[in-house]
Amino acid sequence: MSDSLRSELVALLRLAGPLVAAQLAHVLMVFTDTVMMGLLGPAELAAGALGAASYSFVSIFCVGVMAAVGNLVAIRHGAGDAAGVRAMTQAGLWVAVGLALLGGVLLWHFAPLLRLAGQDAANIAGAMQFLGTLVFALPGYLLFMALRGFTGALGRPGAVLVISLCGAALNFLLNYALIHGWFGLPRIGLAGIGLVTALVSTLMAALLALYLRWQPFFRPWPLLPGLLRPDFAALRENLRLGLPIGGTYVVESGLFFVATLCMGALGSSELAAHQIAIQAVYVAFMVPVGISYAASYRIGQHYGAGRYHAARQTGRLAIGLGALCMLGFALLFWLAPHAVIGLFLDAGDAQHQAVIALAVQLLAIAAWFELFDGLQTIAMGAIRGLKDARTTLLVGLGCYWAIGAPAAWGLAFGAGWGASGVWWGLALGLACAAAGLTLAFEGKTARLLRDPRATAQACPA
Repeated sequence: MSDSLRSELVALLRLAGPLVAAQLAHVLMVFTDTVMMGLLGPAELAAGALGAASYSFVSIFCVGVMAAVGNLVAIRHGAGDAAGVRAMTQAGLWVAVGLALLGGVLLWHFAPLLRLAGQDAANIAGAMQFLGTLVFALPGYLLFMALRGFTGALGRPGAVLVISLCGAALNFLLNYALIHGWFGLPRIGLAGIGLVTALVSTLMAALLALYLRWQPFFRPWPLLPGLLRPDFAALRENLRLGLPIGGTYVVESGLFFVATLCMGALGSSELAAHQIAIQAVYVAFMVPVGISYAASYRIGQHYGAGRYHAARQTGRLAIGLGALCMLGFALLFWLAPHAVIGLFLDAGDAQHQAVIALAVQLLAIAAWFELFDGLQTIAMGAIRGLKDARTTLLVGLGCYWAIGAPAAWGLAFGAGWGASGVWWGLALGLACAAAGLTLAFEGKTARLLRDPRATAQACPA
């Protein structure tokens, strides 16, 4: 391995490690909320799950839009444009506030949509109780995402990791205290779980903002001066890149929603096995998500500086690294599926045997599924680093909805493959996306390398 390749790999790993861990900390917060709902009782768990799914439907689009902040900051940083770094971050903070307001209004009026979807009235009432406090998590969460993009794009994600882990721990402790009435605290059920998440999200954003004020490294990019006078050109640039990213996130999550509908139509055992397998996949998926963010930031820096050779090299390294990581998870799903399933169900309980047997089949398919999902996510991040989200949206629409969703339905019901057919359909859609996005990245960097302004200068790690 050449010195430049080794240097870039070290830089990528140094950035990806904290980002992967931060993603896993977020998963831990979601898992904690689910466990706390279960402690309240089956009715609260069902209502809380409906509320959490509603929140996720709205927030995933917002998170996609906020991903543009880190990409644009990385590009400006690579170009040596300190004023541009500040302007893009400040614009991102304004976008976060705007999205939080719009998302909050939508979630407060979500009950008619849930009734239209045929949900149980009692579950809707509980879900709206949960959402009534959970909506206050959106401002803190999205502001944290904007500042996370800023720190990550500048190559300093360590504080994000520490704050994310502390947030996950605090979320657990406060939830547990409210549910059990510790220290004289009121037991306020689902609303309390939503309130804790809102408080922790706000605190995380505040702590990261204070860290940026205190840490000398960030002084060349002060965010407070001029914050109340938004740069409308920077706002437009954030939205121009961010809206297609948000659309891509929604399109991808829609594919999994279709899979859930298919499983529900097949039966309760199929739906339960699907839920177990998809949770295992989701946790493993956080690894390529973190690598994707890291690759996106590194590529953005190279792209902004005109180092297109280095941008291509980073993309290829990241895709290879993701494939290696997901191969490890594939081996786990192939060789030890019962150990994974045992985290969710008691293998000694006879009534769980049908679900466990089906979950084992799905995890075997997930081994392929994970590889494709990891590759397409990292390739998507690599393309975003080149300031292009339109390509990822178009490839996503074609692969997820023209191929993946119809294949999942057709193989499950038309071919009679049942639950396995749904997952093979998902794998097919994700495989097409992985191939399409990887080829798109290669094509875009090939065109950039023909640019006479391109330079082969290496980037310092």
